[in-house]
Amino acid sequence: MMMRRRRGGIVRAAATTAVVVGTAGAVSHHQQQKYQSQAEAQAYEQQEAAAAAAPPPQEYAPAAAAPPAAAAAEDPTVAQLEKLAQLHSAGILTDEEFASAKAKALGI
Repeated sequence: MMMRRRRGGIVRAAATTAVVVGTAGAVSHHQQQKYQSQAEAQAYEQQEAAAAAAPPPQEYAPAAAAPPAAAAAEDPTVAQLEKLAQLHSAGILTDEEFASAKAKALGI
C-alpha cells in the first residue's frame, strides 16, 4: 500500500506556525500590559502610603509686630526724635539745628 501525501504540507505547516507565533505574541503582549498595570498600581499605593506616613507640612504664622516699635511709637520723646531725624535726612534741618532740637527733646 502506498502512502498518500497530503497536499500543501509545507504551506500548512507554515500557516500553523504563523498562527501559533501570532497567538503567543498576543498572549505575551497581554501579560506585559497586565504586569505593567500591576506595577503602576503598586507604585501608586506606595506613594500614597509614604504620603500618609509623612508629617504634614508646617504652616508658618506671620511674624508678629515687634513690641519695642509699638512702645517707641507711644513715647512722645522717641516720636519727636524720629520726626527730627526725618527732617534732617530730608535736608530741612541743618546739622546744627538737628543737634539743638535733639538736645532740647532729650532735656539736655
